[in-house]
Amino acid sequence: MRDMLDARKRGDFAFRDKDFTAALDCYSQFVDVGTMVSPTILARRSLCYLMCDQPDAALRDAMQAQIVYPDWLTAFYMQAVALSKLNMQSDAVDMLNEASQLEEKRQKSTKGP
Repeated sequence: MRDMLDARKRGDFAFRDKDFTAALDCYSQFVDVGTMVSPTILARRSLCYLMCDQPDAALRDAMQAQIVYPDWLTAFYMQAVALSKLNMQSDAVDMLNEASQLEEKRQKSTKGP
């Protein structure tokens, strides 16, 4: 457990320092242990994959983040970017529209009558 948390911490430091390759390695160690699923780590690893020009892997992690946390807008946005990088513009636009609808629904529910 300690190794897993250390891997996450090292990944966070590397991410903050924009060392995306190192962050990717550390976050992968965290995810591969598999005892704890974190949508934040999946989203960060997705961004690392994008920065390392690996949009397929970025899309997988963004989709996994959405499975873990279905209403998390960041997961939608990460998917849209990955889809765009894969030249799937129509799918990217659809993902942005879904995120926009979710955000609108959220805002309406917090405003009240």
